[in-house]
Amino acid sequence: MSPPDHLHLAVALDGTGWHPAAWREPGARPGELLTARYWADLVARAESRLLDFVTLEDALALQSTSPNRHDARTDEVRGRLDAVLIASRVAPLTRHIGLVPTVTVTHTEPFHISKAIATLDHISGGRGGWRAQVAKPLEAPHFGRREVAPFPEPGPDGRLAPPEEFARAVADAFGETEDFVEVVRRLWDSWEDDAEIRDAATERFIDRDKLHYVDFAGRWFAVRGPSIVPRPPQGQPLVTVLAHASAPYRLGARSADVVYVTPRDTEHARAVVAEIRAEQETAGRGGETVHVFADIGVTLGATSAEAEDRRAALDARAGGAPVSDAQDFTGTAVELADLLLALREGGLTGFRLRPAVLPDDLTAVTGALVPELQRRGVFRTAYEAATLRGLLGLGRPANRYAAPR
Repeated sequence: MSPPDHLHLAVALDGTGWHPAAWREPGARPGELLTARYWADLVARAESRLLDFVTLEDALALQSTSPNRHDARTDEVRGRLDAVLIASRVAPLTRHIGLVPTVTVTHTEPFHISKAIATLDHISGGRGGWRAQVAKPLEAPHFGRREVAPFPEPGPDGRLAPPEEFARAVADAFGETEDFVEVVRRLWDSWEDDAEIRDAATERFIDRDKLHYVDFAGRWFAVRGPSIVPRPPQGQPLVTVLAHASAPYRLGARSADVVYVTPRDTEHARAVVAEIRAEQETAGRGGETVHVFADIGVTLGATSAEAEDRRAALDARAGGAPVSDAQDFTGTAVELADLLLALREGGLTGFRLRPAVLPDDLTAVTGALVPELQRRGVFRTAYEAATLRGLLGLGRPANRYAAPR
């Protein structure tokens, strides 16, 4: 476990980088996006400098500039591999770093996801997790089973004025996600740790008394259980969510181990963290550790001028600066370290960085930012735990169905 004054650091991997023009950079590898080697190389680079974990973006529709409909652009990356399968392929090639794929919950089933993430945790030796994501409206036609309320469009003044029905739809979506996570967590506990006996002499492979029905019945799901996958090595693999407003803050406080937020500055970070902590108390989780990470887009350079030039060239190639839900930082690794430490004063416990260009900005994070944070004594110099929960200072939860011993 890292000392309490150490930062936790993750990187969010998406395509050739988070900037839409990244794939046209000289060092980009767009022709390898659909290969295992591409992702293995990126994760190995992150692990070589001791990052806590990587996240892998995913969705149930092609990338688009609109959440409501597919666009017709041909100048941006479109298409991706399944994030859970990427993580499972990379897991045997790594030893320490956490692997956290994105999973859309709206059109999937918790039973399937519970066994997929449990399998990832077994394959990785206790380094698995996931990011629970609510579907965008443009994904619904791919399944045809339900409608998803369209996102409100900006008004003439550029501001959003969500209609009341959209607010209700958002509340429903996050309520469903909370139940989804609860079912997944119960299924992980449906096998006690010692349910497998594997004793050839007595011809007993499992102890049936240590497999449990979860019998969850709610508004969106009715799941009996038990799982088909024995309890994961971590007991409960990491659950993470991305949150921008009160409804997802509430979800994160009630259901997650890590909440990614998008603060504008230190004061905003302080307000967001306070809201999440209050929701934790309301949910009866006041004594538990729930990490709050800030998401930050990063474009780095050896000098501020070099970073600004890089960013200007990317924006020009894309036809303008892309809209982002998170703060975008452009500058040097030293300046970024200053920003992270300033934002930490708002109560944040870590950061998830979104490299504008891969591998360039990931290389800058690992080769310049990490050494700078180590020089300041706020980042680890060696991996100090064997599991992802251990790296984040989270204990292994007791099984809710096992009798106290």
